[in-house]
Amino acid sequence: MEMVDSSKEIIIKDSTLREGLDVPNVSFSPEQKLKIAKLLDKANVPEIEVVAPSRVLEDLEFVKSLREEGLKLRTSGLIYSYDPGCREEIEEASRYLNRFDLLMPVSFRRKPHDRDAKMKLLLDSLAYSLNYNSEVGAGFPHSMQTEFEFLLEISKEAANVGANRITIYDTNGGSDPFTVYELIKQLKKVLEVSIFFHGHNDLGLATANSLAAVFAGADGLDVTVNGLGDRAGNASLEQVVLSLHLKGFNTRVEIGDLRLLSRSVEEESGVSLSKLTPIVGEYIFSHKSPSHLENPGLFEAFDPEIVNSYRKLSKS
Repeated sequence: MEMVDSSKEIIIKDSTLREGLDVPNVSFSPEQKLKIAKLLDKANVPEIEVVAPSRVLEDLEFVKSLREEGLKLRTSGLIYSYDPGCREEIEEASRYLNRFDLLMPVSFRRKPHDRDAKMKLLLDSLAYSLNYNSEVGAGFPHSMQTEFEFLLEISKEAANVGANRITIYDTNGGSDPFTVYELIKQLKKVLEVSIFFHGHNDLGLATANSLAAVFAGADGLDVTVNGLGDRAGNASLEQVVLSLHLKGFNTRVEIGDLRLLSRSVEEESGVSLSKLTPIVGEYIFSHKSPSHLENPGLFEAFDPEIVNSYRKLSKS
């Protein structure tokens, strides 16, 4: 693995308000969405994804109210580029979002099944979008489940038309850090636009895969608070941000706010965390052996003060 410039700023895009709604029994009210958005803003998260491709116009209603709050975070969303109604969604999204990404599943097992149709629909919608918004990207669900040559070709064409961001999706969470690293590395050799990585956690590797993407040159990552998301969830904001921080990367996110964010989303979503959860779990700084506390740095990955926590000696 080549050395990477750890002084590079990595853009964190939080998708809790989009991916979180794919969790069974999770449904945020507008008030809950606003509370979470304000906490993300307070923590200095630079961008939040608030519009899902299956409910663009509905989600934009919340974005309208969010704009009135004067928060500094930027808003983004997703639009299916093959949807017949995408032009109306593009026009409306351009009015209220800072940026959005057009999705085209690159697996031939998802519609449209034809290679040329995928290319044409994406490029046509991209060209149309750029009439309304200069900050438009392309996202490719199933990036790890298609031919690399096609992924590279459609990425290059999208960038040539004007996409300023390419997002690589590990949609089924089946990839591994070695594969992600090599894929992003190859794309970075050719593409001059920003590359983001969106990882799912089906094998428990979403955080590792996200770090691998950064070490390969990715410019940004999709994450969610507590890893909240479809199936086993996504890369956890807390784990990704703190891991990058400990490696020297700058994400701008306030590390001291991570526990507050986690607790708040746990409460609002109703999805409880394990006490063994990394970074923010109840047991993260609990020790049964008094000898551990003689030199805790030998037993802990980071100081509790970093996340506004403290050590505990368990008596049972």
